[in-house]
Amino acid sequence: MGDMSDNCLFCKIVEGDIPSKKVYEDDEFVAFHDISPAAPVHLLLVPKRHIVSMQDVQESDAPWLGRMMVLANKLAQQNGCRPGPEGGFRLVANTGADGGQEIGHLHLHILGGERPWQNRAAPAA
Repeated sequence: MGDMSDNCLFCKIVEGDIPSKKVYEDDEFVAFHDISPAAPVHLLLVPKRHIVSMQDVQESDAPWLGRMMVLANKLAQQNGCRPGPEGGFRLVANTGADGGQEIGHLHLHILGGERPWQNRAAPAA
């Protein structure tokens, strides 16, 4: 999908250079458990293509970004998020320094599970 970045933590996870607790992988995406979960379910969904943030998404990215959103729903359900109005999940894409982005590789936080969650920025976003 695109070039990897030598200094990117998520690119290193995609390449298998850094271990992760993966729950999903295909040709475009990898999903794994967050190492510091803010909710009972806290996954990171990462495109294998290195793209820094949502600020760098172009119109031509719409097809794979759409697939990413559909996949996020599927992964939430498969990993313990409760369905229906009493359940649900949260998607967070922190973008840039002002948006709280800590790793310069686009990713979605998939957060869910029964509340209350920990009092951290991602659950409140």
